[in-house]
Amino acid sequence: MYSPPSEPAVEQRMRAHQQRAAQALAVDVWTEGEFWGWAGRTLGAPARTAAGQPAWLRLVAVPADKATGKLWEGAVSAQQALGDLDGRRPALLGVHNETEDGTAYRAELSVGVDEPVLSLTPVLHEDLGLPDSWWSELAGALDKLSATTTDRVTVRPQYMERAIPQFVGIPAPDAPCWDTAHGDLHWANLTAPLRILDWEGWGQAPASFDCAMLYAYSLLDPDTAARVREVFPVLGTADALAAEATVCAMLLQTVDRGDNLVLADELGVWAENLRRRSPSS
Repeated sequence: MYSPPSEPAVEQRMRAHQQRAAQALAVDVWTEGEFWGWAGRTLGAPARTAAGQPAWLRLVAVPADKATGKLWEGAVSAQQALGDLDGRRPALLGVHNETEDGTAYRAELSVGVDEPVLSLTPVLHEDLGLPDSWWSELAGALDKLSATTTDRVTVRPQYMERAIPQFVGIPAPDAPCWDTAHGDLHWANLTAPLRILDWEGWGQAPASFDCAMLYAYSLLDPDTAARVREVFPVLGTADALAAEATVCAMLLQTVDRGDNLVLADELGVWAENLRRRSPSS
């Protein structure tokens, strides 16, 4: 979760469009419990429908000429392909679009989730003591997701070929297979009981991408990192090397840009481990 945008005009503009979307979708929204995205690009808030159903209204703003493609269509396409994923994904109830002064706004109304996210940031800092049933449900949801057919792409081979040598220091490993991933599986997108939030980036990725991502964001808590590896024993094997190297490169790239600095040391250790496991070593 980020702070409201530093520019008052951006905050005012987002709140104004949030209210217009709420009126168009016939819901009431309130600021308690709201979530801002990076640089004020998104604004999410709890809502309630006219029938009294808890809901969540997420507003995203992009330049009008960027209002297309994977991220823009993610929630809608996830609803079409996955539905509520056996109750693990909040169903999409409605969408409202507007364009004004060269900026496109999309409001997505989803079923409300009563449970708070497991972390206010993607990185986990302490063991949550999640029960075995939660981990089993997560593994089952990811298995079902991975078998979903889609032409959406989360990770491109061209990115792997460029980023893995640069940030991990090995040639991009061949992925034994590709399947469908959530694409941003971290602790600020998960709740208990299990709900998986934020589906804008879902699509094809090297097999085991999601569990590698969750492992990366667990590195500051060794007990949870070990639990991820226990639940997803593919991690550490040749079959997961491409996914692990991709995730490691992606997060080291964010560190290079000044983000996720708390993970820098642990990612460096992971990268060294990946170098030792690489067939090219």
